[in-house]
Amino acid sequence: MKYIHIGAAVLNQTPLDWSQNQRNIERAIDAARSRGVSFLCLPELCIPGYGCDDAYQSTGVQETSLDVLFELAPSTRGMVVSLGLPVVYRKALFNCAAMLVDGELIGFAAKRFLAGDGLYYEPRWFKPWPERHCGTVSIRGKSYPIGDLVFVCDGVSIGFEICEEAWVADRPGSSLAARGVDVVFNPSASHFAFGKQEIRRRFVLEGSRAFGVSYVFSNILGNSSGRMIFDGGAMIANDGRLLREGPRFSFRSWHLTTAVVDIDESRLRQIRTGSFTPDFTPRPEERIEAAGFELPELSPSAEALDQETGAAGRELKTEEFTRATCLGLFDYMRKSRSRGCVVSLSGGADSTATACLVALCLRLAAQELGLEGLKKRLSYVDWAPESTLEDMIRQLLVCVYQSTRNSSETTWNAARVVAEGLGAELYRLDVDALVCGYTQLIEDAIGRKLRWETDDLTLQNIQARSRAPSVWMLANLRGALLLSTSNRSEAAVGYATMDGDTAGGLSPIAGIDKNFLRRWLTWLEKTGPEGIGPVPAVAAVNRLEPTAELRPAGAHQTDEDDLMPYEVLDAIERAAIGDKKTPFEVFRSLKPFYGEEDPRRLQEWVDRFFRLWCRNQWKRERYAPSFHVDDENLDPKTWCRFPILSGGYERELGELKAHVDRLMADSAST
Repeated sequence: MKYIHIGAAVLNQTPLDWSQNQRNIERAIDAARSRGVSFLCLPELCIPGYGCDDAYQSTGVQETSLDVLFELAPSTRGMVVSLGLPVVYRKALFNCAAMLVDGELIGFAAKRFLAGDGLYYEPRWFKPWPERHCGTVSIRGKSYPIGDLVFVCDGVSIGFEICEEAWVADRPGSSLAARGVDVVFNPSASHFAFGKQEIRRRFVLEGSRAFGVSYVFSNILGNSSGRMIFDGGAMIANDGRLLREGPRFSFRSWHLTTAVVDIDESRLRQIRTGSFTPDFTPRPEERIEAAGFELPELSPSAEALDQETGAAGRELKTEEFTRATCLGLFDYMRKSRSRGCVVSLSGGADSTATACLVALCLRLAAQELGLEGLKKRLSYVDWAPESTLEDMIRQLLVCVYQSTRNSSETTWNAARVVAEGLGAELYRLDVDALVCGYTQLIEDAIGRKLRWETDDLTLQNIQARSRAPSVWMLANLRGALLLSTSNRSEAAVGYATMDGDTAGGLSPIAGIDKNFLRRWLTWLEKTGPEGIGPVPAVAAVNRLEPTAELRPAGAHQTDEDDLMPYEVLDAIERAAIGDKKTPFEVFRSLKPFYGEEDPRRLQEWVDRFFRLWCRNQWKRERYAPSFHVDDENLDPKTWCRFPILSGGYERELGELKAHVDRLMADSAST
């Protein structure tokens, strides 16, 4: 039996933060050495950070990445370590994993399949490496092999599937298996989305079984560059069995997961598998031997060195949403060096959810890091030595309720109860005089009074816009991050006032639909995150019907009266935008659920959605950055492109109306 000790590290890296990125890598390597790890896989592009975007094309970024690589090389003595960085070869840029053995660089594995859909734009910066091609690249006067390589270290063969390559049908692992590989490293930058970890487990397990290898998956952790959240979750599998799975959603700078594997066990599987056929094509240039490197002798007892297993948190959508968004928000605040967050708390579901996430991110961070560890992570903030967690929450979470004559005591009381329940600092501002001042200014200019009967939208919007300067002032005074509170359902139909309730530097909930947020708040009231528990104060909001409170009280304004039921809106959005269905196809697919009794009403809802969707693309282009937590995101900068100017589906909506007219006529005649 041949045992080897393998490690997979997850790292919380920041694009172009060379010093911190290097420290995280060094600490992960040092921890791996102290645990006796011989083979260590670190995440994709971990040296410059994943998410450098067009900066990857900078010669300075490429050269600095190589500088850091060689600075890190001595720390890998006695080990085999892979590190990710961009490498230029024949005037083209490639996404590579550098292989360091016993303190020396021995070559680069280049990525063959690039991620180019959804959030990813790798083909914009990198070229795909051709299968089974090998070359040499000259760096600092020395030549190094680059390409589709296998590295051999004391008789153990290592190949690479870099992130996307494990998700494609023609996985490189199949070819690597035929070439006799024992271990597959998968250095990844795999973003969080609901349920995605289960898919990763499947390809890790199936890769280890089908390829007859030990499979090592490492991932980025935290908010890398603003919109994407990476959940970590390193995995090590052997022969179809998951040996170790690291925690997800950690607030630490890095985490190491290790396991001892029996290489001979997976080799025996290949011997016993009748369908396995080795590749006998002689390509000596593909196999890079690490001369003189020897592995320590191990026994199975070494496996006890790592006891951290399992993913943090229950595998529920509510739990994943909480932990992913809290990690993304905490990192955004920390990496932007913001001294807290300001939330315009209206007493409604969206602003309540946003404020809760700020408080929860601090509680979850303190739960994992301890109070002193949390203070250290936010060391740029001035803390009193005796500050408690409650003191920190009050210092970092500021809520503002801004009333007009159309605001009710009901929403004020709901906002007050939530803020007090979270431990936030709360201000109540009356902005009615500002609204009246702007209104009078325009009335004097145009020579007439503004009336609700003729100027409804104008009179609503000025109330929302009059609230923005005050919260911006508070954010500026405190050096804090102003959070916008719009959700994805509102973004789809533009049900938000630009430069009003959309004001902010970050929009944490803009990637999630209103229907889910309401369910999440109910869960938060009664259950809450594992280890934290419920937030009973949100009951005051959960009892209320969503309303913008911009019309006079006698109008009894509600969001769903203005739009349609949120359940229907979200169903139409998924069909129209996610599934790219035409208005008629949307109507036909939803009619059994929402249109059997009244097809005309469903037709009007579909019509309203498509018209509002087209009319409000310009708003989506201007929204503050949002977190990607659901693969139905509407963010035009990362996921869902749509023209600002379009024909507005006039022909299609006309055809749908004619179809429903015929349905109604046929129904009336019978």
